[in-house]
Amino acid sequence: MPLSRLVARHSLLTTGYWLLLFPIIALADCHPYTAAGEHLGEVTCIKGKVVKVVVGDTGLHFLNFCEDYRTCPFTVVTFPRDLRDVGDVRTLEGKEIQISGKLKSYRGQLEIILRDRSQLRGDSASLPNLPKGYDAEKKGRFSAGTFSSPKSSTTRKTTRKGRRDPTFPDD
Repeated sequence: MPLSRLVARHSLLTTGYWLLLFPIIALADCHPYTAAGEHLGEVTCIKGKVVKVVVGDTGLHFLNFCEDYRTCPFTVVTFPRDLRDVGDVRTLEGKEIQISGKLKSYRGQLEIILRDRSQLRGDSASLPNLPKGYDAEKKGRFSAGTFSSPKSSTTRKTTRKGRRDPTFPDD
């Protein structure tokens, strides 16, 4: 292979390397959650301490950075269907995290949707898997595949008194 072709190939590989590395460089700076409003619509990194993890009625998991979520400028949302790919987000309570993703607004609240554990950086990226049988839609109270029939207090076993088994004539 001629030298000019090798140089061109090397330069193409180097350019491709930098193009792949550029998004990582762009995400190198993590902004505090209080400054999230300045980056609405961007793919960015937000950092802060998770004060509370709340599981909603539908199984949504919210990572809240303030005691009162209504006045907090930012939150992280994980859907039940994504928990298998993310891990046990409940273990993040009380920890400092860094999360990257597209910053969106939902009903006036800024949020990043956590769909995969690769969005987390640092120590928070090594989340444990969900406990076996954890059912996010039931807030972890019931194990999948377990069924028990409802018990009713009105069901009684009745016995009939005075009845005999039928008798048949001998032939």
